[in-house]
Amino acid sequence: MEFQDIIYTKEEGIATITLNRPQALNALTPTMEREWMAAIEDARDDDEVRVLVVTGAGRAFCAGKDMRDEGMEREAPSLFEMTKFMRENIHGMALAIANLDKPYIGSINGPAVGGGMDFASMCDIRIASERAKFGMAYGRFGLPPAGGGCYFLPRIVGIARACELIWTSRIIDAEEALRIGYVSQVVPHDELEAATKELATRLAKGAAVAIRLAKRLIYHCLDLDLARALEDHQRALFIAYCTEDAKEGPRAFIEKREPIFKGR
Repeated sequence: MEFQDIIYTKEEGIATITLNRPQALNALTPTMEREWMAAIEDARDDDEVRVLVVTGAGRAFCAGKDMRDEGMEREAPSLFEMTKFMRENIHGMALAIANLDKPYIGSINGPAVGGGMDFASMCDIRIASERAKFGMAYGRFGLPPAGGGCYFLPRIVGIARACELIWTSRIIDAEEALRIGYVSQVVPHDELEAATKELATRLAKGAAVAIRLAKRLIYHCLDLDLARALEDHQRALFIAYCTEDAKEGPRAFIEKREPIFKGR
């Protein structure tokens, strides 16, 4: 598949999606959202891909909905048209990410606002450039979050902080994002790519089956009681025990060397 609004590459077990509308601060279009979702599904289905990274071209990560998009000039869509669009695009991508059981890293190179922050919130881990800014800007347009922000953000920063950020539409810088736990790391802008690659490479070399099982457990357990969560842990452990990687790990430890995991 050829892409128009993103760049999609794969190298050494790491797939990278680069939002590629720098002239518009990588603002969202229906084409970009469809291509982004197709790349996520490809990374999910490709056994050679161990980690997926998303970043932006130019000086922004994603500025949210492109308010200059031609769709904004037409008369307001019907409720049916709006529901269909949301399900097939924004919500479709959130569900595609939910079905991705591989690490999904946000390499946040610049501002991520509105829908851009929603999509950043869908990442498992966010590494930010010192130039990154974040804002739930929907309130400035008289709207509630549209891309699942009220689902994802409280799970990352807690209910009180999520309420404040959503209600006020306040923009926060990278250091505040780090302080409240929204991003895991802030690095100098010129070091963002290297820092992201370092983490992605470490994960790509890890025990892929164990990592994927752990990701499923982490998110699934958010909605389970303790007894059911422990049962799921047990099932995951039984599956992992049957892999070659579960034998390689202890063997490497005894031999005092780094393990060479095969992902099976």
